[in-house]
Amino acid sequence: MKYSLSLIGILTAALVAGGCATKKYVRDTAAPVQAKADQVGQQATQNSQQIEDTRNQVKQVDEKAQNGISAAQERAAAADRHAAAADQHAGEALDKANQVAQVADQNTQALQGLTRAVANIDDYKMQTSATVFFSFGRFSLTDDGRKDLDRLAQDAKSDKRFLITVEGYTDTTGSREYNEVLSRKRAEVVVQYMVTKHDIPLYRIHRIGLGQEKPVEEARGRAAQAKNRRVEVRLFSADQVTGGVKAQ
Repeated sequence: MKYSLSLIGILTAALVAGGCATKKYVRDTAAPVQAKADQVGQQATQNSQQIEDTRNQVKQVDEKAQNGISAAQERAAAADRHAAAADQHAGEALDKANQVAQVADQNTQALQGLTRAVANIDDYKMQTSATVFFSFGRFSLTDDGRKDLDRLAQDAKSDKRFLITVEGYTDTTGSREYNEVLSRKRAEVVVQYMVTKHDIPLYRIHRIGLGQEKPVEEARGRAAQAKNRRVEVRLFSADQVTGGVKAQ
């Protein structure tokens, strides 16, 4: 009986000792594994953070690239608009330059024609004339005055080189200053009628208002004064040469 109890105690002690040894083995073996696992987990966490940081950096770079592309596109569009506007302004400037050049050519031609006319002024001879009368203090044309101007304009249209002189006059009633203004108005209305009604070029007409100067009648009577309220129109032509043959 004592033997059995001793055997049981020995077995029990052995089992206890064996159990303690097993726990220590497990503990010693698992500790490095757990440390390695913790290290791997920490590294994984760091790697995840680095990946997230890298993604954020890539996103920022992409946003900057997109902003740069948008800015470049806006600058290109603005450059295109400026170029189109510059082309339009250049075209308008060219059109204006052409218009100015055309007007300059026309003026040059007219000036050349006038220069030739002045150079050959001695060749101009009076072809016909008309006297247009006006009512007292008025500067509007009468029906008879229009008819006289119509006949003179028809004679002018048959010539290539001609000049028309228009001299306005008044009677002696009123001040000299008033009569000078009135005589110019009478001459002007004759010129306006010739230009608008018969298309006579304005540069072929020379006009002047002489007021009460050069009266045709010196008397003070009503009839004499009526003769002085006039515009004298003369047509000069350079187409007539000796022998009555027109120059070609």
